[in-house]
Amino acid sequence: MLLIHLNTTDERPIYTQIADQVKFAIASGILTPGVLVPSVRELSKQLVVNPNTVARAYRELQSQRLLEPVRGTGLQISESAPDLCRTDRREYVRRRLRLAIEEARRSELDPQEIEQILREEWSNGNGRAE
Repeated sequence: MLLIHLNTTDERPIYTQIADQVKFAIASGILTPGVLVPSVRELSKQLVVNPNTVARAYRELQSQRLLEPVRGTGLQISESAPDLCRTDRREYVRRRLRLAIEEARRSELDPQEIEQILREEWSNGNGRAE
């Protein structure tokens, strides 16, 4: 079962949150090539969202070649999806780190201090994805 948690305080649209979480599940190996994703109806019921929202997320994932239709069955994870998603995940993390580094620079923290904070957070397990 695909576990997706929607964040009502997130400024991103719901369909984007759904698509991103499917991508992250693929990148981390939770979803692998050939695995069928839940139907639009099934996932919309699980998330208590309009089926059109899930359909839009799935269309987005199909346009990125991450999902592919299986005749008469539904949508499955494509063979190329893991590599594409890992690349996408790295870029997402890079953007987030870039923002944190910019904030640290504005705070006039020394680069070694920033690096130490990152190492401490990583060691404490606080460097994990949300």
